Amino acid sequence: MNLNKAFVLGNVTRDPEQKKLPSGQTVASFGIATNRFYKQNEEKKQEVEFHNIVLFGRLAEIAAQYLKKGSLVLIEGRIKTRNWTDASENKHYKTEIIGEALQLGPRAGGGEFENSPTPEKTGESPENEIPIIEEEPVTNKDSEEIDVSDIPF
Repeated sequence: MNLNKAFVLGNVTRDPEQKKLPSGQTVASFGIATNRFYKQNEEKKQEVEFHNIVLFGRLAEIAAQYLKKGSLVLIEGRIKTRNWTDASENKHYKTEIIGEALQLGPRAGGGEFENSPTPEKTGESPENEIPIIEEEPVTNKDSEEIDVSDIPF
């Protein structure tokens, strides 16, 4: 069995560029930067990786409408490497993530998206928009301590 799956969570490095294919399908391409933080010899270091993202159809339209340089976004997709030869007979390669799903991050400044339903637009009170659920700690005073030797695996 084979699996080609990529998840990247990062910041958009350039505004999405939207185009139409000859078939009429929408395509958008942009870049994402991801950071890795680590310690080397007790010194904090940061490593940045850049990813090329390509989206098709409705995902491309959403990306072009809502994503801007600096936006936080999660992309789920597959990795694909394209190759071509230019007019000078030089071979070129480009590795991209073909997006199959996307999750928009919070907007800078905490603003709302243009077309998203807000309490003011829907007539709801702000308290009804996002319920606050507080989890109570689980206490089981009636049960005994679990003995590890009783676990069958």
